[in-house]
Amino acid sequence: MKKVAIFDIDGTVFRSSLLIELTDALIQEGIFSSSTRKLYSRAHKNWLDRNGPYEEYIEAVIMAFVKNIKGVKYNEFSKIAKKVAAFHKDRIYRYSRDIIRNLKKKNYYLLAISHSPQKVVKEFCEKMGFDKIYGRIYEIDSQKRFTGEVLHLELINDKAEILKRAVGKEKLTLKGSVGMGDTESDIAFLKMVEKPICFNPNQKLYQYAKRAGWKIVVERKDVVYHL
Repeated sequence: MKKVAIFDIDGTVFRSSLLIELTDALIQEGIFSSSTRKLYSRAHKNWLDRNGPYEEYIEAVIMAFVKNIKGVKYNEFSKIAKKVAAFHKDRIYRYSRDIIRNLKKKNYYLLAISHSPQKVVKEFCEKMGFDKIYGRIYEIDSQKRFTGEVLHLELINDKAEILKRAVGKEKLTLKGSVGMGDTESDIAFLKMVEKPICFNPNQKLYQYAKRAGWKIVVERKDVVYHL
């Protein structure tokens, strides 16, 4: 049985958010209105000024994306998603990159989970050798246009359940398993693996990891700190 390694992507592997970069690209390409930025500009500024949490910023971007994706043609969206993934393909944390490469050499089954749209996550992660990739799936109608609805939302929001399903379906083992995440939303699957790694954690995950005795790693510039 193959050992499994599970990775959150945005902020853990990718040095940004695929959803943020995709939304910006859709605005630049004229698919989304330029006024879309107003829906998350205040939350963005608050985060930059350290007057508001990152979680509020990303939630505002999600709401802006969902509001504007309705009616967009899938083929137009797909082209931009591919461009975004290709442009950012090397913007990966060095520590995460090395962990992924080493685990791949050891024949681990690599599982990627993101709350960004499935298409852009898949384009970004396939090049790194991930075996299974999960992202949010947005419904498409008979005219190949987005309806604005998210499919299987309960599942994609439950990363631990996704890991359980993958282990059962692919006949994997949690013995020697590895997990990496950066926020409290990753705690559920980090509790399941033998070797949890909290990478660039936010405060809630950091506090939980300290109590649990989990490995905490921070990468800044060209230095990796083991706390």
